[in-house]
Amino acid sequence: MQALKAGQRSGGVIFGKVFCAEQSIILPKRAVDVFLPACDKDSGAEKAGTSGAEAKAGTEAMTEEKKDESSAGQSTEKAEGKSQEGEDPLAGADLYGSYKIDVILKTTSSEYWSYVVAGAKAFEKEHSNIKVDVKGASSETAYDEQQNIIETDLNAGTYDGYVIAPLQADLVKTLISGQKKPILAVDTNIDAPEVLSFVGTSNKTAAEEGGKAAVEAAKKAGWEKIEAISISGVQGDGTATDRLKGYQAGIESAGGSFLEAEIQYADAVADKAVTSMEAIMQNHPEGIAIICCNNDDMAIAAARAAKGNEAYKNTVFMGFDGIKSACDAILEGSETMSVAQEAYEMGYKSVAAAVAKLNGKELPKFINSGVSIITEENAKERLDSLNSYLGN
Repeated sequence: MQALKAGQRSGGVIFGKVFCAEQSIILPKRAVDVFLPACDKDSGAEKAGTSGAEAKAGTEAMTEEKKDESSAGQSTEKAEGKSQEGEDPLAGADLYGSYKIDVILKTTSSEYWSYVVAGAKAFEKEHSNIKVDVKGASSETAYDEQQNIIETDLNAGTYDGYVIAPLQADLVKTLISGQKKPILAVDTNIDAPEVLSFVGTSNKTAAEEGGKAAVEAAKKAGWEKIEAISISGVQGDGTATDRLKGYQAGIESAGGSFLEAEIQYADAVADKAVTSMEAIMQNHPEGIAIICCNNDDMAIAAARAAKGNEAYKNTVFMGFDGIKSACDAILEGSETMSVAQEAYEMGYKSVAAAVAKLNGKELPKFINSGVSIITEENAKERLDSLNSYLGN
């Protein structure tokens, strides 16, 4: 069977509302990746795109490959995907050679990270010449554990390239200082010269559009006084901070009030989100229009904690990640909406980019993995696609 190329996927199509600063449109999921790089304006994130010459090269490569399909056993595959439009930064990249890529994630013990793992391993499966090792800490607060993994693997000398999702970006910046082998950041950026590219989502921009959508949902639910409280992740974590800033900007730009002084930090853990939600209900017995959370597990937990409280029956519970449990919760009416990252794409594209760099491809500083807003209208399509990623 002919191997799939970077950018091709089996499984369903996700339909979502895709946003940029000026406009929003409904696009198929595969078009999400085409549209967002052109409109992402988050600070520090360079646009993921290629020149017209690169797009032409990718098209010529695909034409040539059709002529040589009989040599599929040779490792001369091209990363194509959206290369015809020139938006894919990996268009035309050679994904050949015998390489070993080390993928070190924040953790592998949550549903969200299982999609990153699935994407990385899918690239390995489609490219038999590439070996991908995936590992992570036991939780997103196991800082020492991840530090030990990174130090051990960097010193081992057995890997050709590294993909890292840092729990503590500043610490990891120190750990990788002076490294010469290709290093890419995934999910959370690392501000270090050794990091060639960041593969992920503009968390601030994504959360900002989520905040705007939450305000509109609150208006439709009948709220006149639209106030929002965030149940955030680990205090000081770069991703959590970006999402907080994005939520605040989006909610305020849409006419709502973000209660910055009442942010609840729950370490990205569902149990702690329940405690945070109980405190919010005690402090605001009149109800709050929007509860925006750092991830879906926390949003689901907060919604369940508020179940039965009449003052919170129309509260908009906003999550982040768009995982399966979120889709189920949205369909059953507990969680209201989710800002969906394409975690599978993060895993796949980060490994593809590492291999492309090893073969001489210059990478942009930012490779956008895509984002969409999941509501009850598109949660079923999203769920079908996520199931296909995990082979369900």
